[in-house]
Amino acid sequence: MLDLYDRDARLNRRSFLRIGGTAAIGAGGLSLSDLASLRARAETIPGVLTGKSVIFLFLHGGPSQFETFDPKMNMPDRIRSATGELATSLPGVTFGRSFPGLAARADRLNIVRSYVPGDANHDLKPLVGRDSFGSNLGSVYSRVAGANDPGTGMPTNVVLFPRAVDPSARPVTTSFGRFNATGPLSAAHAPFDPSQGGDAAGSLSLAFPRERLDDRRALLASLDGLARRLDSDRTLEGVEGMWDQACRLLNGGLAEAFDLGREDPRLVARYDTAPLVKPDAIDKKWKNHRNYADNARSLGKLLLLARRLCERGCGFVTVTTNFVWDMHADENNATMEEGMRYMGPPLDHALSAFVDDLHARGLDEKILLVACGEMGRSPRINGQGGRDHWGNLGPLLLTGGGLPSGQVIGLSNRDGSAPQSQAVTARHLIATIMHTLFDVAQLRLVPSLPREFSQTMIGWEPIPGLFA
Repeated sequence: MLDLYDRDARLNRRSFLRIGGTAAIGAGGLSLSDLASLRARAETIPGVLTGKSVIFLFLHGGPSQFETFDPKMNMPDRIRSATGELATSLPGVTFGRSFPGLAARADRLNIVRSYVPGDANHDLKPLVGRDSFGSNLGSVYSRVAGANDPGTGMPTNVVLFPRAVDPSARPVTTSFGRFNATGPLSAAHAPFDPSQGGDAAGSLSLAFPRERLDDRRALLASLDGLARRLDSDRTLEGVEGMWDQACRLLNGGLAEAFDLGREDPRLVARYDTAPLVKPDAIDKKWKNHRNYADNARSLGKLLLLARRLCERGCGFVTVTTNFVWDMHADENNATMEEGMRYMGPPLDHALSAFVDDLHARGLDEKILLVACGEMGRSPRINGQGGRDHWGNLGPLLLTGGGLPSGQVIGLSNRDGSAPQSQAVTARHLIATIMHTLFDVAQLRLVPSLPREFSQTMIGWEPIPGLFA
C-alpha cells in the first residue's frame, strides 16, 4: 500500500490519495504529465547520463583513520590503532583489526589515505555542505535526470535511514544538518525518504510538503476517478498512451523494490548484520547505546535495499545509520576500542557482502559506493580512551563504479595527522561522483542548471590517480 498525503492538516479528505497494491505513481510526486516531461528532458541532451548510480554511505559522527584503514602500528601507544592491524590482500597494506572481510577484499577496494575533510565540525559534508552549495549531492543528480526514472517510476534520489528496514529504530539525528537539503534547487529534488511511514516494505506512507505537491500541478487527484473518466469520456482518448504507461508503472511494482522479502533469503541472511552485535552486549552507560544497536540491526539490510533501488533506476542513494562514530569516550560515546567492537563488525560484514554481491551480479561497473564521514579522529587517544574531532585527515573508501581497484591513494604523515602526499579534498570526491554519474562535457550543456553547479562543480578534478 502506498499512502500519499500532505502534512497540512487543513487539507480536506479529497486531498488524500491512496493507491493500493504495488504502486509507482505518486512516489516523489510523479504524475501522468510528468512522465512525458521526464522523457522529453531525457531526450533533450542525449548522453548526459552515464547510466551509473552512486551509493553514498555516510558514517555519521566521524570514523577514525587509524582504526579503519591506516593503523600506524609503528607509532607509540595512544597514536597507533587501538585495535591493532591485520594484513590485506594487497602486499604491504594493513587495515585495522576490525575489518577482516574488507582486508580479504582489498583488491576490490580503493582506499584514500590523504583525504582531508576540511574541518572538524559535526555536519553532513561532503554529502551536504558548502562544496555542494547546501544541496544533497543526490539532488544535483535529480535536477539533471528528473525526479523519477521515466521507465520505472523509481525516484532518482533516495535517502535510507534505519527505519526504512527497521521500524523500531530511532529517528535520524537532524541537529547537525538536513539530509534532504536542496540548496538552490527546487524542493521537488529533495531525496525521497521511504522511512517516513515506518515499514517501507509493507506500507509506503509518504508525507509530502505542501509546496512539493503544488510544484506538480498535474498530480492525479484520484487514479480511480481518472480511470472512470477514461471509460466514460471519449475526449480523454488522447492520453491513452500515458495511461497505459502509468498502468505499467503501477504493475511494475515500485513497492516491490523496497521489499527485501523479494530477495533470496540466503542473500538477505548474508547481508544481515543484526546477529553481530547483541543489544544486551552494549554497555548502557553510553547514551548512544541505542544508536549502536540500531546500526547493527539495519546497516546490512540498508545496503541491500540501496542495491535493489539502483538496479531499478535510482541514480543516487544516501545511506546512514544515525550518529554512531563519535568516539570521544565521554558520557555519550564509547572508547575507541569498545566502540569499534560495536561498529567495526557490522561495517566490515555489510560492505563485504555488498562487494561480493556487486561482483556476482556484474554491477561493479554500474554502481559506485563511497564511504566516509564528516571528519576523522585525532592522532592521539585522549585520557579517557577515545579520539576527538580531527579535520585534517579522515578515512575514505570507494568501490565499484567501473573504477580501477586495489589502489591505496595518497599517504598520510608519520603520526596520521595530515597528508604527506597531495591532499584529496571534498571537491575531488564530489568531482569523482560527478564524473561517475554524468558525461561532464555534456553536463555543461544542460539548460538552466544553476550557476553554482554549472560554473564551479563541473570544473573540479576527480581524485588524483584514481582513474589511472
